[in-house]
Amino acid sequence: MIRQEHYNLLTYKTVLHSLLYFGYNGSDMDITILIPIFLGWLAALFVNYAADVLPATRRLTSPACSQCAAKPTWTDYLLLKGCRGCGRPRGWRTWVTQFVGVAATVYIWLSPPQGLGFALGLILLIYLAIVFVIDMEHRLILHPISIIGALLGLGIGYLLHGIRLTLIGGAAGFGIMFILYYFGVLFARAMSRRRGDPIEEGDALGFGDVNLAGVLGLMVGWPLIWIGVLTAILAGGAVSLIIILGMLAFKRYKAFAAIPYAPFLILGAALLLYR
Repeated sequence: MIRQEHYNLLTYKTVLHSLLYFGYNGSDMDITILIPIFLGWLAALFVNYAADVLPATRRLTSPACSQCAAKPTWTDYLLLKGCRGCGRPRGWRTWVTQFVGVAATVYIWLSPPQGLGFALGLILLIYLAIVFVIDMEHRLILHPISIIGALLGLGIGYLLHGIRLTLIGGAAGFGIMFILYYFGVLFARAMSRRRGDPIEEGDALGFGDVNLAGVLGLMVGWPLIWIGVLTAILAGGAVSLIIILGMLAFKRYKAFAAIPYAPFLILGAALLLYR
């Protein structure tokens, strides 16, 4: 009887470890798929919450309506209900984040990233999503988020590459983007003097992107950070060209218009980390 209970306990631990680290590896789709759906929904709720409160308060606090500043009950907020004060419904970003979060979580459950497994892959996904959403909405990468990312990057990098390649990757990512940032500032100033039209503060590549490149460099390590940055530059350039052509077509072109760059850096790193 004791041996049977010991065997059952070992079996339970083995299954639990497999679910958390490796994800779902069964040949048939069964009820276990509800696990990543539930976890993905919770993860996306946290991403939405962080994107709602951090840009305004710089800390995790009670959310408030962006239109009337009324504070919803936590029940209303978690159930994605609109504001009771002014009737404003939850924005499209909330719903896109929820469903993309579920889809991404199911993906890494079915195909866990090598070396990370499901649990660490989900934690990383939450971090990247928070940076992505905030930068898309506010053109902002908060310093506390960068610090948390550096700690997470050190852990992930050490696990995947060892400390040496992790630190070199972080330094390379930071250095590459710092050079681009510096030349971007010089170019913007030169063009501003030539045109006699001073650019607005913050229109150039932000220093938060430099910090983010260093964080992602810790994660992907050396020499893969080169591939990640190159992917970001190519993707960012292609999208920027499309945006510029669209602005020209509608006669809304503005020199040095700010374009969020973090999503492209995240794309380059994610392609390397979620393999």
